[in-house]
Amino acid sequence: MKLLSGFMDLIYPSRCGVCGVFLREDGVIHEGQELDLCRPCFNSFVDVGSPICPVCGKPFASGAGEDHLCADCLATKPFFAIARAPYLYEGLLMTAIHELKYARKTYLARFLGPLLASYAAGWLGGPDGLLIMPVPLHPRRLRKRGFNQSLLLARHVAFSLKADLDYLSLRRTRFTQPQTALSSEERKRNVRKAFDVVNTAGYRRRTVLLIDDVATTGSTLNECAGVLKKAGVKDVYCLTLARTATG
Repeated sequence: MKLLSGFMDLIYPSRCGVCGVFLREDGVIHEGQELDLCRPCFNSFVDVGSPICPVCGKPFASGAGEDHLCADCLATKPFFAIARAPYLYEGLLMTAIHELKYARKTYLARFLGPLLASYAAGWLGGPDGLLIMPVPLHPRRLRKRGFNQSLLLARHVAFSLKADLDYLSLRRTRFTQPQTALSSEERKRNVRKAFDVVNTAGYRRRTVLLIDDVATTGSTLNECAGVLKKAGVKDVYCLTLARTATG
């Protein structure tokens, strides 16, 4: 099989999923797994670093000092326990996420998913009884797009953590505007009462890890966490591949 794989690589060499360069000796091996990603593109991804809010994970613009609560979390405690993201939503990573979602380049999840899964393993480990849930799309948007990018990422996380994956119980019941062009307050109103939970008996008192692609204000994550807590979930942790530098 290794001989056949090497022969196929000669005929159809792998390309970087971001820039398209042929991957020879410059490919990324992450946690023992070869990714369709070149080293320069990977090195351009900017890590989220301290100081951050220890609850919502928002990075502070100052770039100096210790982690401390942000104004939003001080004013109103979110429904989720902690939210984190490994990378800032900028540069080539932002381009890759945008093309995954809107250009239907689902193959990009083959390296974005393992990167998120690796972070999840380092952050949470593999707690017993963990349940992975992707943020759902409304059926109308799902039919138009053809896939849920958050579910593509969540599959990798669930596999890595050897955790259960549930993508049916948390549902988006109200069609909403895209959050992109909305202000912070408009985002909160836009997703209010937009989610619901079914089949609650199966995960009462369990810990849920909620997966999405990008966090900005955290309004969508918080609304999902609220309905999950109301349904009896013990704790909700949130993980996104990237988050904006300011919420």
